[in-house]
Amino acid sequence: MVYSHKIREFDNKLKKIFDVIDDYLENNYGNRYGLHPNRPVRGVTANKASDGLFNVGASFSAGYGSVYGRGYVVDVDLATLEHVPEKVQHDIENEVAGLLREIFSEHFPDQDIKISRDGAVLKIYGELIIKD
Repeated sequence: MVYSHKIREFDNKLKKIFDVIDDYLENNYGNRYGLHPNRPVRGVTANKASDGLFNVGASFSAGYGSVYGRGYVVDVDLATLEHVPEKVQHDIENEVAGLLREIFSEHFPDQDIKISRDGAVLKIYGELIIKD
C-alpha cells in the first residue's frame, strides 16, 4: 500500500532528524548532568536514542483533546537520576522546537508542517506525509 509506505518514509526521515537533534543536545548539554547508571555512554549503541544523556523522539497521537489535532508528540528525555529543573527542561524543549522548525523547513520546504506547544507538550502537526 502506497499510503503506509509514505508513513514509513516519513517516520524514517523523522528518526534521522531526531538523531541530528540528539547530537546537538549531547554536544551542548551532555555534560551537565550525570548519566543514569544503567544508561550506556554516548556512541556505544547503534541507536542514539539508547545511549548518552538524551533520548529525543516522538510518538503519533490521534489528537483527541488537542488544539492542533493529530500529529507527533515530541519527547525530550534526559537519562539521569539528578533533578533537572523544570525551567531547564522547558528551555531545552524550546531549543528543540527551534531546531525542528529549521530542519523541517530545509527537508520539507513545500509542506505545511508546524511545531508548536500543545498544552504541556511539543507537537509536530500539519502535512505529515511525504509528497510525491
